[in-house]
Amino acid sequence: MVSVSNIFDFSLESVDAEVFEDIVKSEHVRVERTLSKGHSSPKDGWYDQDENEWVIVLQGNGRLVFDDGTEIELDAGDHVNLSAHKRHRVVWADPDNVTVWLAVFTSKPQSVQIFRRWGLFTTRTSRRA
Repeated sequence: MVSVSNIFDFSLESVDAEVFEDIVKSEHVRVERTLSKGHSSPKDGWYDQDENEWVIVLQGNGRLVFDDGTEIELDAGDHVNLSAHKRHRVVWADPDNVTVWLAVFTSKPQSVQIFRRWGLFTTRTSRRA
């Protein structure tokens, strides 16, 4: 049986704490939805994953900072590709509205080639917050 879900289906009460939900999970790929409402990473809480991560903001906006001090703001539709061990953290998410993040994590080195094939490894001048 095929099951249909909606990425925007959530209750506002469920976002009192940041919500992380695996939507798809396999040996080499994981797709995660994150719901944030004014949440940020702890000041010393860097994400330093073994996986490559492509992340897009579907709704709302948020700000990431990297361990070199670079800060970027992501609005709805903006996406960024982070290679494994690119240390980063969320420093701000809209406190008035729910920000919906969608992240695709890949664990194989070939994922960079897959991202390029999908057109997800493009770059543009990022906005400074």
